[in-house]
Amino acid sequence: MNWLKKATILALSLALVTTAAAVTAEAKSTLKGRVTINGSTALLPMTLQAKKEFVKLNPKVSIVASGKGSVTGPQSVSKGIADIGACDWDASIDVPGFKAFPGQVAHKVAVIPFAAIVNKNVNVSNLTTEQLQGIFTGTITNWKQVGGQDADIVVINRAFGSGTRVNFQIKALGGKETIKKDKNYKEVGSSGDMKTNVATTPGAIGYIDLTYVNGDVKAVKINDVEPTADNVIKGSYKVWSYGYYMTKGQPTGATKAFIDYVQSKAFQEGSLKKLKFIPISAMK
Repeated sequence: MNWLKKATILALSLALVTTAAAVTAEAKSTLKGRVTINGSTALLPMTLQAKKEFVKLNPKVSIVASGKGSVTGPQSVSKGIADIGACDWDASIDVPGFKAFPGQVAHKVAVIPFAAIVNKNVNVSNLTTEQLQGIFTGTITNWKQVGGQDADIVVINRAFGSGTRVNFQIKALGGKETIKKDKNYKEVGSSGDMKTNVATTPGAIGYIDLTYVNGDVKAVKINDVEPTADNVIKGSYKVWSYGYYMTKGQPTGATKAFIDYVQSKAFQEGSLKKLKFIPISAMK
């Protein structure tokens, strides 16, 4: 047997051993259980990706994840219909507009940058805090008032109970209440609906977490600062929040294992960053 054949056989043998070891390692996962997750649509892309990876490593665990808005997360946990409530604020303490959910524990899982977005036909690329306040309170109604074309501004807002709305109102609008208008105003129930409505409505403006921003809509600068992960980390872009998984008391079993996985360095530095979230360890 010449050296080439020997090398080929050795390489094949090593490949078989490596594959067998991987299969054995996966087979050793004895973790069982079912985890139900509800809440934030901003966090949903991250949750779905983590679910995909976690179930592959733990095939005896079933995970069901859905998103209907941040407030439904801790509400579902309180009612016992969810093990994890995904929320864009720490629901264990009072925040403007929402009382704390007694007995719940908050687990930081991500840093979420939020962006003001406009329809691609809008020729405005930067807005100040004062201009955003004017638009969302109804005192600025035409794009020409902020340096754009002569066209009506259509405001797309998230419905009450949205964590994205809570954070955008506090951090981009300086706490100003948005005012409903009979004309050129609409509310939507999810991040996906927000992107679709802004993308398909000429003159529209809204807001969304960075992971949903793609070529269908245009993110604008706020006070001349771009909504990027680097600018959040540097402290120059202020419109962001931590994302939390809420649980009733300290989690156990498969629920704890899933949260641990999402908080792990491998996931935080890998899939989470690829989805345009920021690892919790990046914030000082």
